[in-house]
Amino acid sequence: MTTAAAQPPRDRALGRGISTLIPQAATATPAEQAAAVLTAMQSVPVRVGVLQAAVVLLEERVRATGDEAERAAAATTVAMLRTAIGQAG
Repeated sequence: MTTAAAQPPRDRALGRGISTLIPQAATATPAEQAAAVLTAMQSVPVRVGVLQAAVVLLEERVRATGDEAERAAAATTVAMLRTAIGQAG
């Protein structure tokens, strides 16, 4: 008889903590949700290539959106990502 390998325990405490920081109300805009995620994730290690890809995508949002709040959030996020990329080295 073959059995599936036991899955290692998952650290759900981190996931629950982050989800409580992200606005869950239907009225929370994507920009507000993104700002909350960025606050929660500031000290989480991420590969530089992922940050670089995010910069490219967000720079396009800065150019394309007509929503001033979204533009400001995207521009702030780009600046934060560039700082993180610079610190990585």
